[in-house]
Amino acid sequence: MNNDRKRVVITGMGINTPIGDNLETFFESLMAGKSALRNWICVDPAGIYSKVGGDMSDYDWKVKQTALKAKLPEDVFKRMRKLIKKAPFSTRLSVLTTADAFVDAKLLGGGFDPERIAICVGGHNLNKHYQHENYVQFTEEPDYVDSLAALMALDTDHAGSISEVFQCKGPIYTMGGACASANIAMRNALDEIRYHDYDVAVVAGAALEYAPMDLHAMALMGAISFQSFNDAPEKASRPYDRDREGFIPSHGSATLVLESLEHAKARGAHIHAEVVHVTAQSDGCHLPSPSVDGQSRTMSRLLKQAGVSPDEIDYVSAHATSTPLGDKTELDSIKTVFGDHARKLKINAPKSMLGHTCWSAPAVETVAAVLQMNRGWLHPSINIDNLDPEVDLDVCANEPVQHEVRTFVKNSFGFGGINCCSLIRRWEG
Repeated sequence: MNNDRKRVVITGMGINTPIGDNLETFFESLMAGKSALRNWICVDPAGIYSKVGGDMSDYDWKVKQTALKAKLPEDVFKRMRKLIKKAPFSTRLSVLTTADAFVDAKLLGGGFDPERIAICVGGHNLNKHYQHENYVQFTEEPDYVDSLAALMALDTDHAGSISEVFQCKGPIYTMGGACASANIAMRNALDEIRYHDYDVAVVAGAALEYAPMDLHAMALMGAISFQSFNDAPEKASRPYDRDREGFIPSHGSATLVLESLEHAKARGAHIHAEVVHVTAQSDGCHLPSPSVDGQSRTMSRLLKQAGVSPDEIDYVSAHATSTPLGDKTELDSIKTVFGDHARKLKINAPKSMLGHTCWSAPAVETVAAVLQMNRGWLHPSINIDNLDPEVDLDVCANEPVQHEVRTFVKNSFGFGGINCCSLIRRWEG
């Protein structure tokens, strides 16, 4: 470990999911074991196998916009209102969630130098339903497609929109790493602060706006659940349960504001947690075939580079997607890395409630994990009606658990053999 690296802390968090669009509601819903899942309304499920998801397409964003009016400087609010009025669904969520994070961090009103802040967006192929709708319109009457589609269909629209609203003039870019995207973005945010002399780096985990073809293709691949729970969607995501049959796609976004500790202290910022390290490796296989070797190598590298021993970890916020192979592979990887200490760990599955928010999942679930760490309670992994007999670690089955967490690992494993894990520590001053 390079001990003279800058220390980096989280000073702002914003969240938007079907079970909460603010930190308090989100945490309370997690503790209550509330499911985000229902039948899709953003797509017509009649012609596709996928019927269930965490659908936010009817989210009343104008209520959130109104709530932010009193919290944002007038010029920021005016830029935000103008930009999101016509923005695609996913871009709109990115801007609104980032606004919450900026407010939480108390960065607005002179809290940062606009040339010393980076914007790192986690996600790719983001505005796919927007593209789908414009393609359908193009086949009917080409001149009636959205005149801004050539710009707003691009992933860079997220970073550009955030930069414009908050007048951030440092580097802005989008990082794609499938379901590890937001952790990849956090890894780059650390680099911006530690090695490129930026004071602040914003990690925006952008919502993936699914198109009908995407949902149907995932069902044909056998990656998602589409058979057993159409009449009880809230039970469809069931990591660690014997009857799990695939992940459940979901909408959701989260933004984290990272700062150098020096900058955060100088402005008297509230610190949520410290980001100790993030590391990434790969399986050397493009197929969605999780690997104990790849996942355990990544977690081991994370601990080694952070200078942290396995027995210092109190909790793992699991990737746990509710796939038969994936959940078992991750638990086997944890046992490989932590040895006997694995039996002392607490592990839970945010996706049991949230579904799989895909590209934004690492950011969404990091917000959840930080809230749990700071309040001393872990949310349940719900829908474990029949615990898989191969699950022999403590997965917080069905009930919240009081547990002191000083250091945790957030796992994220994406299609294409992309593994990225973060290590986060409680801030104790």
